[in-house]
Amino acid sequence: MYRSFLFLLAGVLLMPVAGAVSNSELTAPIHQFIDGFNSGDTKSAYAAYASGSISIIDEFAPHLWVGHDAAHLWAADFDKHAQATGVSDGTVKYGEPTRIESAGKLAYVIIPTVYTYKEHGSAMTEEGQMTFVLDHGSDGWKIRAWTWSGVKPHAPH
Repeated sequence: MYRSFLFLLAGVLLMPVAGAVSNSELTAPIHQFIDGFNSGDTKSAYAAYASGSISIIDEFAPHLWVGHDAAHLWAADFDKHAQATGVSDGTVKYGEPTRIESAGKLAYVIIPTVYTYKEHGSAMTEEGQMTFVLDHGSDGWKIRAWTWSGVKPHAPH
């Protein structure tokens, strides 16, 4: 009886370790999306998203995109916004996550970011962060939602 109890206790104590998710597993789709954005590889960027409905919140109108086509609609609106405001050469640099929470098949990840670009030829920068919700499915961790939060864009210091 005592031996059975020890095995049961050991199994309970080791269960969270066995199911732990590494930071690199969770940041892989985030890096894939941002790196795809930076290089213009939309196929790779779109492949980082979960299937089904997703949500995106960003600083330019209409600010919210939700649904199966949210990523494509966001990209089209981003291009329209960039053309209308003279934005070009955009790049997002990202750092190590400042917060990761995971529970089962869902995870929450915050990463610091710096968005640099040109506006009518003048250099601009915007420090901020991106918050992601990830979903684990049969094809691994994928982005279910993200939001951009940043300071007001300004000329680099």
